[in-house]
Amino acid sequence: MRDEEGVLIIEGYRELKRALENGHRPSTLFYCSELFQGENEPGLIEQCRAADAEILACSVPVFEKIAYRDRPEGLLALAPQLRLTLDELALPENPLLLIVEQIEKPGNLGTMLRSADAAGVHAVIVCDRCTDINNPNVVRASIGTLFAVPVVDAGSEAVRAWLLERGIRVVAATPHTDRDYTTVDYTQGTAMLVGAEQYGLSAYWMEHADTHVRIPMLGQCDSLNVAAAATILLYEAVRQRRAYVEKE
Repeated sequence: MRDEEGVLIIEGYRELKRALENGHRPSTLFYCSELFQGENEPGLIEQCRAADAEILACSVPVFEKIAYRDRPEGLLALAPQLRLTLDELALPENPLLLIVEQIEKPGNLGTMLRSADAAGVHAVIVCDRCTDINNPNVVRASIGTLFAVPVVDAGSEAVRAWLLERGIRVVAATPHTDRDYTTVDYTQGTAMLVGAEQYGLSAYWMEHADTHVRIPMLGQCDSLNVAAAATILLYEAVRQRRAYVEKE
């Protein structure tokens, strides 16, 4: 029903605030003042009203029934789904991208969106998705940064062709290499690539990535959570790019 109607559910104060800050306007807002966590919620309601959203007050029992969260905050909005395409991305020179392939858990995807936002990533590309980027749990786990970072959902072959056309190098994270992630130059156009939680990257991307890197594992565990790995890679790129600018 959500996909058929093209609807995205935004629940929570921070999530709705970031949606509005980034120009994503809700069509409908349900609210329950008895569940508010602070004093700023009325301001968000007025912003939604100014954006021509339909505003509907709810009782506690009604809101708890429509809410996704176990502890609802009294704000739930309906908005258009995100449908950005590769050709609609506006990228700077030497962009930093994050490509995530076949990620299964909304929590991991949301966490990687938070890391991408924090690291100043120019876009996140979801390849051959297993989790819908418009899933309410992705919105929640990203704490609304889904609206701050351009996100595209596309197939791997289309993504590779698009990257080749723009001269953006693909750096794949995998334990099956001897090259440490700190030994690669990320100051040029770079797409960091991480794979599914259980199986890692597909054979397609293992074959077509430009470079393979690993994060050293010094304990008994042989791999990191995919969101943790993505964060480490992105911040190495941030470190290198800052050093490059300071050197210039």
